Amino acid sequence: MKSGVPIPGRRAVTEALRAGRRKVTGLWVASGGRGGPLGEIRALAAKRGVEVREADRDELDRLAGTDRHQGVVAMAEPAREASVEELMARASAGGEPVFIVALDEVKDPQNVGAVIRTAESAGAHGLVITENRSAPLAGGVERASAGAVEYLPVATVANLRDALERMKKAGCWVVGTDATAPRPHTGASLDRPVVIVLGEEGRGLRELTARTCDELVAIPMRGKIGSLNVSAAAAVMCYEVVRQRGGSARPRIARPGGGSVQS
Repeated sequence: MKSGVPIPGRRAVTEALRAGRRKVTGLWVASGGRGGPLGEIRALAAKRGVEVREADRDELDRLAGTDRHQGVVAMAEPAREASVEELMARASAGGEPVFIVALDEVKDPQNVGAVIRTAESAGAHGLVITENRSAPLAGGVERASAGAVEYLPVATVANLRDALERMKKAGCWVVGTDATAPRPHTGASLDRPVVIVLGEEGRGLRELTARTCDELVAIPMRGKIGSLNVSAAAAVMCYEVVRQRGGSARPRIARPGGGSVQS
């Protein structure tokens, strides 16, 4: 078996091969899977010189560590992690105000992956997660991000408060979400260099994290449910940044057959 971390799922594997940002050491596809998306994956693997092997469902389940692999599993180097300073430098290189999303100990890999997908789609420059009590960037996160983890840099920090303070000193305005905050999310000025901070559903931000924020805002809830899933809250906040910055994310390049990437 090839070494590396598993990447399960058709979209996640496709983007790992397209992006070419890390070495893919092996690829397993469902026996007989040659047409449609699996055929495209085989062709991409051939271009990258990646060995393709056929496997039955039991072997794919074992390789992926889950049965949610859609008939394909790649093994690859771990996604390269960035520093907080690299995230901010990415904004400067593009001549844009900083736009970073930070997660305060979000443990569910599906949520972290969905936030990565949303943040990348909205043009964020990166994601900050905590070293402890956060979902690792592998497996479920890779699949849930639908390949966005290949394009959005992620910084893992030992102390979120310290990271937020560094970004504040660099000129970022740190905005946290809190259901009890008096100001709605649309009342925050998000066209400046900004860091959006979100916590787990139910618990929300830790007290120290909330105190570190420059401002706390609430997403109005009109129904009977008292909170949003963190990935849904991230979508609301990220696209409020997009709206306030002129209504469009960073330029994107269309791909044949659908989908796009940021330039």
